[in-house]
Amino acid sequence: MPASARGVTLPPVTSATPYRENARSMDVVDVILRDGSTLRLRPPVRADADAILDFFHALSEQSLYMRFHGFPSLGPQVVEQVLESDWAERGALLGSLVENGTERVVALANYARLRDPSAAEAAFAVADAYQRRGVGTRLVEQLAERAARHGIERFVAEVLPDNRRMLGVFSALGFEVTRELAGGELEITFPIARTERFEERLAERDHVAVTASLRPFFEARSVAVIGASRRRGTIGGELFRNVIEGDFSGAAYPVNRGGESVAGVRGYRSIAEIPDPVDLAVICVPAAGVVEAAEDALRHGVRALVVISAGFAETGSEGIDRQDRLLALVRAHGARLIGPNCLGISVAGTSLNATFASRTTPPGNIGFSSQSGALGLALLEAAVTRGLGLSAFVSIGNKADVSTNDLLEWWEDEEATEAILLYVESFGNPRRFGSIARRVARRKPILALKSGTSSSGQRAASSHTAALAGSDAAADALFHQAGVIRAVTLEELVDVAALLSTGSRLAGRSVGILTNAGGLGILCADACEAAGLELPALGVDTVSALRSVLPAEASVGNPVDMLGGATAAHYAQVLPHLLADPHVSAVVVLFVPAVSATADEVAAAVSAATREAGADKPVLAVIMTSEGTPAALRDAEHVASFNYPESAARALGRLADRAEWLRRPQGATPALDRIDRVAAEAVVARALEHEDDVWLDPAATRELLAAYGLPLVPEHVATTIDEAVAAAREMGFPAVVKTAAPGAHKTETGGIALDLADDQAVAAAATRIGLPVIVQPMLKGGAELLAGVVQDPVFGPLVAFGPGGVFAELIGEAVFRIAPLTDVDAAELVDGGKAGRLVAGFRGAPAADRASLLDLVHRLARLGEELPAVAELDLNPVLALPDRSIAVDARVRVRVPETVVRAKSW
Repeated sequence: MPASARGVTLPPVTSATPYRENARSMDVVDVILRDGSTLRLRPPVRADADAILDFFHALSEQSLYMRFHGFPSLGPQVVEQVLESDWAERGALLGSLVENGTERVVALANYARLRDPSAAEAAFAVADAYQRRGVGTRLVEQLAERAARHGIERFVAEVLPDNRRMLGVFSALGFEVTRELAGGELEITFPIARTERFEERLAERDHVAVTASLRPFFEARSVAVIGASRRRGTIGGELFRNVIEGDFSGAAYPVNRGGESVAGVRGYRSIAEIPDPVDLAVICVPAAGVVEAAEDALRHGVRALVVISAGFAETGSEGIDRQDRLLALVRAHGARLIGPNCLGISVAGTSLNATFASRTTPPGNIGFSSQSGALGLALLEAAVTRGLGLSAFVSIGNKADVSTNDLLEWWEDEEATEAILLYVESFGNPRRFGSIARRVARRKPILALKSGTSSSGQRAASSHTAALAGSDAAADALFHQAGVIRAVTLEELVDVAALLSTGSRLAGRSVGILTNAGGLGILCADACEAAGLELPALGVDTVSALRSVLPAEASVGNPVDMLGGATAAHYAQVLPHLLADPHVSAVVVLFVPAVSATADEVAAAVSAATREAGADKPVLAVIMTSEGTPAALRDAEHVASFNYPESAARALGRLADRAEWLRRPQGATPALDRIDRVAAEAVVARALEHEDDVWLDPAATRELLAAYGLPLVPEHVATTIDEAVAAAREMGFPAVVKTAAPGAHKTETGGIALDLADDQAVAAAATRIGLPVIVQPMLKGGAELLAGVVQDPVFGPLVAFGPGGVFAELIGEAVFRIAPLTDVDAAELVDGGKAGRLVAGFRGAPAADRASLLDLVHRLARLGEELPAVAELDLNPVLALPDRSIAVDARVRVRVPETVVRAKSW
């Protein structure tokens, strides 16, 4: 129901909400409703006046009364106030969809700023047929976000007491609502800053909406293949034959210009000729004909498109324009799109194989998304070889619409999918990926292979923080914080997938090794140690049991070496004892064929023993034979098979990393005091008034850091030699003199002099370095650390922490996390790696003040989030003392942030 309201604060929604900014205009956004349909929101223009007036006239009496608190005369004066938004004083959004080729207005929201500049009066209405579908919720979210960009902080809604639907909308949004009855109307007031409650409700709405929108792909009852040819060897023809030969559970229709039958199935010249509704259309025509084919399908009710055809954004400007037109068409009809330039989709649940892969992947419990069609084919081949089954395979290609984020939402609740595999070349909205993956990974393991380098690694790195970040640090941080297992090679991706497919859980890092070859056992033990695993001593009961079944010459330590004469029966007898040992979390079984047993016999024994033991511990088998994986292991549900012991150890190490992530607390972002964002923004604005990219001078640097409560050693900028000497006397000797040149690498340029004991030393240093100079007191003791933040153009602010001083880049070992930081993230930064050893007190040194370091990295994260114009910030070194932490040098680079119109914000 409609209502009126006043003002709100919302950060940009691109981080967590399934909205898409139109590639041609930041004023146009598409939103997914709870039923999976899509609504386009855009500012109304003067040409919309008649359509808006028609919209108001079409409202029911009740809706009209609730919107205007009466029955006004509906004329041009009602429409005028919502046209030509300037957003600073007033703004409006209309919601529209395309019906029968015509755009129809179905929703309208607007606001006007009040005398209190932090508030705006707002009103909105939804066509009766579109109420109860989440339209009002999305209107409020978007209108509030636009208002927030111009400093509006709250909404106050004047609502009639019996307008329960609107009252319910405000409450459901997750805002803290207060109500006051005045003059027969309720005045509803609510700040809409992104509280934890708001984020939870938002994620719930997004999840429901996205999964509903993807249902036609994964639960299709009918499929049309447009461009299906009778000729063998054509993409469309072979894809349609795959659909038929895969025994699709629904109806399949070939569509081609001549209406020719394909694979014995009657053909049609267009979607319009098909007598039944079509859920999914797969388009396999040349790029120039895709938009026309898509329009025909959409016009006849298809709401899910898979575009196999290439010739879009991957080919250059012409292709980008074609892809934009295709996406705009899909959005206008409220549909979803996989591709273009993709391999297709296969779904085990409906026996749909709408790909042009040469063979069908067996059904299983793994959902697999690939941005690359070629790599997808390679992994499908590997999956068949390794006996891996997929619940679904989706080749997202250019991911113009449906992305990895969407697929995570779908697979989160799908019972058939127990593990998720991702091949990722780029991220459209990494922050939303992290948010969704962090939630999904608590329920199902996510394994990813990321290729390519981010643009942050291609630009020149001027600061220590930027130089240490490298091209892949952001992706590593994203995966780690989200609990995603990262594979570094395709082989490792398949290996870890094989282990995940068994569904076994790992309780710790302790491994038992069972072998018939001592040397192989040693190699496996070394590989386990390299993977962060441990080989514990076996329990007394286990050792006793092993001695009773093995020859006296056998070793019953760990690894357990049964010697070359071991039979399949020995494996069957020993394995259950290792699985029952409370000191062992997983078992790696090694076998080299000998005259005493064959690979098939041992494989069958291992499979049977694992099944009969019923232990919920991973069992990894390495059967080293030229004939490949024995059939008994390919068919085993609870045993993962590997070609080499190193592969098994690496996969088990990845599973151990995931188990540790699951055990760690989820954490929370702490509140921080002593932050003056307005003052900090003023510093940045002054610096960028005449330049787009500049290093801050010492005074501006200190002012910026002080605004965020970051500790910096006292200093004085001296413009004369006498002033430098006087400053050193006032601060006390020994003193430090540095160059005051903005952004200078002081050590590399000779721009620093330390431990100056008297006036003469200070004067000489200032003369050598050149005026102006910075004078500071000399601080001694404590560990030298580096802390900083760098803006990645895709991932956002990256917070760095590691060993500091002049050897920061030589030592390396800086750890990165993506802001915002939880208390758990901050603790991992401060306590992890070589920096953590320094903080804890290295080689007898006193431990540093850990709490002050945690506070420091939280403040850096907050600064990086709130000030995207801070491109690089170095605190190096930070002296970590027993009672405090303080930065003794700081460099800050600011630049006008790039306006990134992301093609992928769903």
